[in-house]
Amino acid sequence: MRVGIFGGTFDPVHIGHLRASEEIRESFSLDRIYFVPAFVPPHKRDQRVTDARERFIMLKKALRGKKGFVVSDVEIKKEGISYSIETVEHFERLFGDIYFILGEEAFSEIETWLRWQEIFSHANFIVMVRSRNGQEAKKFQLPASVSPLFKEGADGVYEHASGKRLFFGYVTDISVSSTKIRDLVRQGRSIRYLVPACVEAYIVSRGLYRK
Repeated sequence: MRVGIFGGTFDPVHIGHLRASEEIRESFSLDRIYFVPAFVPPHKRDQRVTDARERFIMLKKALRGKKGFVVSDVEIKKEGISYSIETVEHFERLFGDIYFILGEEAFSEIETWLRWQEIFSHANFIVMVRSRNGQEAKKFQLPASVSPLFKEGADGVYEHASGKRLFFGYVTDISVSSTKIRDLVRQGRSIRYLVPACVEAYIVSRGLYRK
């Protein structure tokens, strides 16, 4: 089974997350993608983040009935700060060869992560690059700190000394963000079509993001 791991805050999950995941699932022939909401994101410890269980419920609602998409509460159950290396190790123990999915912004900051060099030995990486043309994804450059750890193959895929590989996958550039959605709710404006209808209904019923 080809398994992908997609971690994040998902505050809230929106159509950009969902569409990008669907395109990656299809492009890389993944049988399953686990969405893993962080309990406390390491880079957002000083920011206000919606309760993890609320974010988990929104993900569950958004992914209900979606083939190949599963929500994992592994980081929520563990509590504390959610470090990607620990989550990757968890899924590696379960499935062996896995694919860790992240956006280009997160990837560009990977050297700030806990045990960041070690993580490349535990999972293949798929870096999502927003693009209107699939060929543009090939132009993305490895961060200077990461480049020495990989060799580029003739197929444009990078290989780590461990044998794990790093891929770039283009995804449709959808101009939406969780920050934008929270701001719209705070302003009393519509978020219809930016999030699944079930997520919009949950946000309204729970009074999320109003303050």
